Parts: sequence; C-alpha cells; structure tokens
Amino acid sequence: MKKATVAGLVTLGSVLAVTLTACGNSNSNSASSSSSTSATKISFPAKMNNTKSSVSGGNLTYGLVMATSFKGIFNEELSTDTGDSTIMQFGAEPLFKTDKNYKIIDGGAANLKLDQKAKTATITINPKAKWSDGQPVVADDVVYAYKILANKETQSQRYTDSLQNIVGLADYHTGKSDQISGIQTPDGGTGKTVVLHFQVMKPGMAYSGNGYYWEAAAPYHYLKDVPFKDLQSSPKIRKNPVFFGPYKLNKLVSGQSTEWVPNEYYYGAKPKLKSITASVVSPNTAPSAIKSHSYDIIGVNNDQYPNVKNTKGVTFIGNKPLSYSYLAFKVGKWDDKKGENVEDKNAKMNDPKLRQAIAYAMNIDQVDQKFYHDLNFRVNTLIPENFTKYYDKSAKGFPYNLKKAEDILDKAGYKKGKDGYRTTPKGKKLTITIASYATNSAKEAAIKNYIQQWKKIGLDVQLLNGRLTEPNSFYDKLQSDSKDIDMYIAGWSLSSEASPNDLYNPKAPFNYGRMNNPEQTKLLADIDSQKAFNDSYRIQAFKKWQEWMNKEAYVVPMTNQWSVSAVNNRVKDYGVGVTDAGGANIGAWADVSVTSNSLQTK
Repeated sequence: MKKATVAGLVTLGSVLAVTLTACGNSNSNSASSSSSTSATKISFPAKMNNTKSSVSGGNLTYGLVMATSFKGIFNEELSTDTGDSTIMQFGAEPLFKTDKNYKIIDGGAANLKLDQKAKTATITINPKAKWSDGQPVVADDVVYAYKILANKETQSQRYTDSLQNIVGLADYHTGKSDQISGIQTPDGGTGKTVVLHFQVMKPGMAYSGNGYYWEAAAPYHYLKDVPFKDLQSSPKIRKNPVFFGPYKLNKLVSGQSTEWVPNEYYYGAKPKLKSITASVVSPNTAPSAIKSHSYDIIGVNNDQYPNVKNTKGVTFIGNKPLSYSYLAFKVGKWDDKKGENVEDKNAKMNDPKLRQAIAYAMNIDQVDQKFYHDLNFRVNTLIPENFTKYYDKSAKGFPYNLKKAEDILDKAGYKKGKDGYRTTPKGKKLTITIASYATNSAKEAAIKNYIQQWKKIGLDVQLLNGRLTEPNSFYDKLQSDSKDIDMYIAGWSLSSEASPNDLYNPKAPFNYGRMNNPEQTKLLADIDSQKAFNDSYRIQAFKKWQEWMNKEAYVVPMTNQWSVSAVNNRVKDYGVGVTDAGGANIGAWADVSVTSNSLQTK
C-alpha cells in the first residue's frame, strides 16, 4: 500500500484474510480503543502472557492463511505481496530500529543521522551485521538496493516519486547515468558508511516508513552477477535468498511452505528456536487446523472467529493494524514512457457523483456485523485512526444512505429505464464491472450483497467473470490496466509514517485507479512540504486531503479490522503491535521461544 513496502512496508494483499506479524517487544498489552461503535465491542490482548521457562531449542509452526500460494519473491526491493513479506519476516529485518512511535533510533543493523542543513542522511552499518552466508553487511549492499529499485530492467514497483528526491536517482532510472550521484560511500563499497543527498528534506524523515529513503539492504556480493532483468526470476531470490535477520531459509516447497533455522551470524541476541516452519493454510481448512492444534501461530479469518473462539490451549491475540480495505474506480491507465498515471476525463467511472452514489449505497456496517461479527468496522477516511494526530475523526465518510445515493444519481442525470437500470447522462447503457480477490466465502457473499444494494439504486453492477479473482491474477489485471475492470475492492497494509503520497500521487505505480488530479497532487505535496515541518500545518494539510478524497471519492474507505491470531499456549514472548505487514521489531523473532516440546491442547 504508499511507501510501496519501503521498510515500513506497504504490501498488497487481503486485509480480510488476516495474518499477523511478530512483534516480540510489543509496546502494549491491548489495543481496544476506537471511534467506531462496532470496534469497541471486543478486544484482544496484544501479546502472550506465558511465564513458564523456555525449553532448549524447540520447533515452532506458523500457519499463513491464504487463498493462494505465496509468490516466492524473497527480496524486499522486488516483492509486493503480503504472503511473501510474511514468509520473509523471519529473516528479512529492516536496517533501522524504531521506538514505539516508529521514530528511528540507534541500535539496529544500522544507525541513521539526518542533517537538515546539509540535506543528508548518513547511514552507519553495525560492524556486527552479517548476511546469513557469513559475509558482512557493507555500504555496497545499501547502494545496490537503490539500484534494484531504480533500474528499469528490474521492473520494481517500489520505485516511487518520493525516492526521486534522492539526488541523481532519477538520472539513474532513465539511464542518463550508470551511478547514483547522490549516494556516496566515503569509506568505499566495503566500508560501513553511506551518505544520501536529498533535493529537499521532508517532515517525516525521522520516522520509519516515510518513503524518502529505503530501509533495507540487498546482498551485492551475492546478487551482483545476476543481470537486473533476471533478478526477479533468479534462484538466488526464489530459492536460496540470504538475509541478515535472526533466521535463514533452510527448506522451501515453492509457494507452499518454508523452514527457517537460526542465522549463526546474526548480530543480535541468539535466536531461541531450533526451527520455524511456515506453511500456507487454506481459509477453508484454517478453522479445523486451529481446533486440532496443528500450528503454534495461525491467523484467524474474522468470519470464522465464532467457530473457533472456544478452542482450548490457545490464546487469541490481536491488534487493529495500519490497514484498510477500499473501493477504487478505474479512471485511467499507466504510461510507461512518462512513468506516471494518465487520467481519462471520459472514463466511465470518472464522475464523482456516480462514485459517491455507489459509496452511499453500500451497507458496510450491516455486512461487518453479519459476516465478520464486529471484528471488522467501517472507516471514514483513508488515514487510519492509529495516526491520532492526522486522522480526521470528524469526517463522516460514506454511511449507508440509499435515498441520498438515489438523489445524487437523479440530480446528476442518470435516468432509470424500463428495466429499472440507469443510463449515463448521455443516455447510454451503463454496466459496471467490479473485481476483487478471492479470500473466503464471506467476502464473496459480502460483495454480492453490495451488488444487490447497487441494483436498488438502479445500477447494473456485475462481478468480473461472476466470481472473485485469484489474488495473483487480480493484481496482474490491476497493474496491466485490464479493460475488464471498472471498479475494484482491495486493501492496503500501510507503513508507519502517515503520508499517503506514495499510494496516490500521479507517479505512484500503486495508484491502480490511475487518478491524476492536479488539486489532489497539490494537497499531497502540501503534506510533505517544507511548511509541514510545522506540525500544526501538517495536521491541517492531512485533514484537507482527507476531506477532498471523500468529496471526490476516487477511492472510498471501507473497513479496518481486528487482526487476530490463535497462538498456542506453549509460545512465549510473541505479540503484535500496531506494525506494518511483514516487518517485526528488531529482535522480535529472536526473542520468541516455546515452553514445551509439544503443542498444548488445553
């Protein structure tokens, strides 16, 4: 989702088919506050309260609930998939350590020092940090990560307009230069220091997930011989990746399972587990897997929670993550030559009145109560309430109002024909195709319910091919701007700096609706402007953007949800905080252990 998995990861995937990320050093024991009425009806602890002594070694099993296989792109610069980032979390660790407010602090694999006057960021790599093949993490690894991002032949979706604030990165991207002039290594490529030069400093730079610099490294010594165009398919990424986190990949069943063992070269505390096995579990079989104690940690789909909530021997832990689901409208296409989204003023869905009416006709609160048992809850803006300062709690969003939806369409000239369906203001037949990715039967039932709601206001909406789309295929269609899709429901897992710039600006590849509105571009720029170093100014800039987005309805906020996992009672020091998908706090997985050699059943 923004930050295109830039360290404070934005990842593509279901926010309804829930998986959790480890955060062994959780900052709170619960997360129960919310402005949403349905969200306050239930709460979960955020970490395990197991005071027993850990056993030596121990093998932990992790169930990743997905309706499809994971892609297996084990490289942070190239992966965009929640499944991959969840699988990688045991070995892939960000460069920088953060405090509970996501501010970058010393003590991780690298330290960061910002110099506002010089417009630089100096990265100093921990001398103890080593890759899982024993090679030290060096300056070349940091530089190489930027080259993977910016080289056109990698086709990385992580290259963003925000990163172009680094001096010389755009010239490297376009091929004007074979080096990035604004990234310097004063001690040489095998040294421990990297200096980034920026065109302008930005207000969020002190915080993880800001999007203006990358928060990961790539093993140059290991990958340098692979042509950029072949990186994504290389066995060195697909089968035998190396990481500098607490665990390393030991076994792989492509798309289905992985086994991780301790990284003997890990710079931090020695990992406490002998191995971690992470396997894909179908949403249909996940409830029985929970009841039969098949996994130490497994995600709980919210629609299935009543079926498993009384299971003995497990603790249900959860949080309300930095994420949301949304409805977006296709209004243009991506232009490779320009490297930006090109909005079509004549696109079928490029009418804010039509978009508003569609949003008001959605009975989201009823759906959340019926299908998701109040574990999902409607959100009113595209800035989650987790960002307390910037979230506009006064925003109404799009509460269910059929009469208002009908009135909007009537006034906008969408007239009903004899068949009960509306035509365009120009009198042409109006058929709208909606797409979304498959997760579970509840989601399909929810979308079919929305289709019936839209029928009530005279809109002929059809589900693409009559069913939900396989997730990988769904995102392929969005990225390639399939003409078959008029609107779609998807979800973002957000990074820990609130700016939405990398999701919705004109040059954002993740802006799949392809909006490019000058007014929105100005509002986004204001959020990250020099004036926004004044926090009061930035707060108002955020609120203006939220208000504008709700008015224009290019992207309609739908729901956030409790993200719940069933954790076996033998697991110790595992928890979840308000984190981005795929990124654990420094040392989190190294801290996790078990207190018994067998899973507890009561």
